[in-house]
Amino acid sequence: MNLSIGSFVWGVKRIDTETEFWSKALDYQVTYRDVDFAILKPKDGKEGIQLSLKQVTSDHARRHHMDLFTYDQKAEVNRLLALGASRKKWNYEPDADYVVLEDPDGNPFCVVQKG
Repeated sequence: MNLSIGSFVWGVKRIDTETEFWSKALDYQVTYRDVDFAILKPKDGKEGIQLSLKQVTSDHARRHHMDLFTYDQKAEVNRLLALGASRKKWNYEPDADYVVLEDPDGNPFCVVQKG
């Protein structure tokens, strides 16, 4: 098989706010930007999947989310909250290794404890 993920496209309502949030959250740089689309890639040739942000106008649920992996979940959750994320109300199972947050646009994502 010769397929690999080249980019994850994230539908957002506020392209400017989301571009700023995700570039800081992931330590990515903006490599392309126009009125309703942005491409973010890891800085300095680091490994990682490209994130593309596409401005949408629909209020319908966007059925996507990312899992972000870390060895220091508490510190990363606090850092992301300081950048503008918010906690999503969630019914966690007792052994949950993740925390559900929302980006400034309301898109959910998980911060998962590694190890």
